[in-house]
Amino acid sequence: MSDQIKHECGIALIRLLKPLEYYKKKYGTWMYGLNKLYLLMEKQHNRGQDGAGVVNVKIDSEPGTKYIHRSRSMDEMPIKVVFDKIRGTIQHIEEQNPEEIRDPVWAKKHVPYAGELYLGHLRYGTFGKNSIDNVHPVSRQNNWKSRNLVLAGNFNLTNVDELFNVLISLGQHPKDYSDTVTILENVGHFLDEENQALFNLFKSRGFSNKDISSKIEKNIDIQSVLKESSKYWDGGYAIAGLIGHGDSFVMRDPSGIRPAFYYNDDEIVVVASERAVIQTVMNSPYDKVKEVKPGYALIVKKDGDISELLIREPLERKSCSFERIYFSRGSDLDIYRERKKLGELIVPEIIKSIEGDLDNTVFSFIPNTAETAFYGMMQEIENYLAKSKLAEILKNKDNLSEKKLKQILNHKPRVEKIAIKDVKLRTFISQDEGRDDMVEHVYDITYGTIKKGVDNLVIIDDSIVRGTTLEKSILRILDRLEPKKIVVVSSSPQIRYPDCYGIDMAKLSDFIAFRAAIELLKETGKADIIDQVYKKSKAQQNLPKEEIVNYVKEIYEPFSPEEISGMISRMLTSKDINAEVEIVYQGIANLHIACPNDKGDWYFTGNYPTPGGNKVVNNSFINFVEGNKGRAY
Repeated sequence: MSDQIKHECGIALIRLLKPLEYYKKKYGTWMYGLNKLYLLMEKQHNRGQDGAGVVNVKIDSEPGTKYIHRSRSMDEMPIKVVFDKIRGTIQHIEEQNPEEIRDPVWAKKHVPYAGELYLGHLRYGTFGKNSIDNVHPVSRQNNWKSRNLVLAGNFNLTNVDELFNVLISLGQHPKDYSDTVTILENVGHFLDEENQALFNLFKSRGFSNKDISSKIEKNIDIQSVLKESSKYWDGGYAIAGLIGHGDSFVMRDPSGIRPAFYYNDDEIVVVASERAVIQTVMNSPYDKVKEVKPGYALIVKKDGDISELLIREPLERKSCSFERIYFSRGSDLDIYRERKKLGELIVPEIIKSIEGDLDNTVFSFIPNTAETAFYGMMQEIENYLAKSKLAEILKNKDNLSEKKLKQILNHKPRVEKIAIKDVKLRTFISQDEGRDDMVEHVYDITYGTIKKGVDNLVIIDDSIVRGTTLEKSILRILDRLEPKKIVVVSSSPQIRYPDCYGIDMAKLSDFIAFRAAIELLKETGKADIIDQVYKKSKAQQNLPKEEIVNYVKEIYEPFSPEEISGMISRMLTSKDINAEVEIVYQGIANLHIACPNDKGDWYFTGNYPTPGGNKVVNNSFINFVEGNKGRAY
């Protein structure tokens, strides 16, 4: 994705099922769990660089000793900062107690982060202020272990306003207005209710307060707590939680919007946001890493019992297709195949764009995340060329010379490494005056790869969101090579609608496809549609989210995808570009062919999986017309 957008978050949970002594004996260190957590987080660093955090819970710690330790950072390279702090603390204790610290029993009692239960998080801020208070894991503290709650997640809720008011109606006074605090207090409330109900039950049976605490820890019903607390959540979520006495869980939304995977054996339970990460860290085969089912929670009790229990009735699966196209690591087997398929399926449109002139066309990709789609594209180009070769051979079979045959067989598509991204330069660029001139140099180009004024240059990207980087940088530098035509190919469809489930794409005005549709309406004398959609949207603004209709679809209805792509091409081609420019997008049908099991496509189609999505797009359009730059949810 050449346009930088913030997206997703990453979670990592580890539960050691054996005493620390076991890992010391088998793996040479009681820090086995901590080391695995570091790897899980580092392998998911692509999922969040605004902040990182780690929590450890020691199970069965003695009264008067600290049993929950947390480290968070929103510094540059936050994962490194967090683990440097943790290791620094451990090293300091080691300097004072070089012999004792090798003993796992002593370490658990005296060393922070020496425990059985770990939760890590990587954050991209998409709601509220990006402050340390919003860096996960977040916690709710209490003197009773079973009332202590730690949460971290990859989520966005569309109805924080409703849930916030519910908390107030319960008599709470939330310390902040955000989905993070709202979920924490929501789950915390029902955790308190469960604790109190169990306390009353065992008290009525004559148990002492001290005995009741252990009874509660053993009998607390995490499934019931999650059912009650999530009853009115609208959004996409994969939420991980730890409870102070040692229970843990990972819960997933009923549409499966946000991803979560797990692995377990007799030593360990591991949860992460991506399958391939677990495969790598645990050296596990593909079929041993399972998906947390949509609407279910993976629950690990203090005693090590593992279950996957229904929380919310599953809905039609609408897992985020952007995970497949761009966000998740391409080392996952399924994702790798899907990205190649996306590149393959766009080839007919490319052939059409270059009018079949493969002799005078150079193929490349920008940025590196588009490389897998590029491989799929080139394989299909080669298949297309092979068919052309066969047809030519059969056509001339009666008078085909050896020279002519060699010429046909040696015909290959031309591939070059056209652009190289200068990452260090990008980090230096700010919003200061002269930024556009600086942005133009984010990529270096390979001179001499194009026949000036003759060659077409085809560049594949995995998605085009705002078009800013194309307009300000990529097209300008590619034009220096003096191609006849520049074809920019998006392996994903046109992004037309805001996301509200975890990706930072909330403003319609950010999308080049939306701006192109608005320009087309004005250009074709249909601008009254804008006002009509505004009036319809405004009229339903205060309706319950379940009654809101996505009228923004009417903005696009008068035009074909090709017409909108044509306008995008015109809008992104500045006057100083000499080459003809064409933007080619993937079709929705092809997207579903390539990614058959992950059909969450609301940002392309406007078909939101929850009612809150329609509310968000409605508010986003009203904000656009009224010039309001605030969030739509």
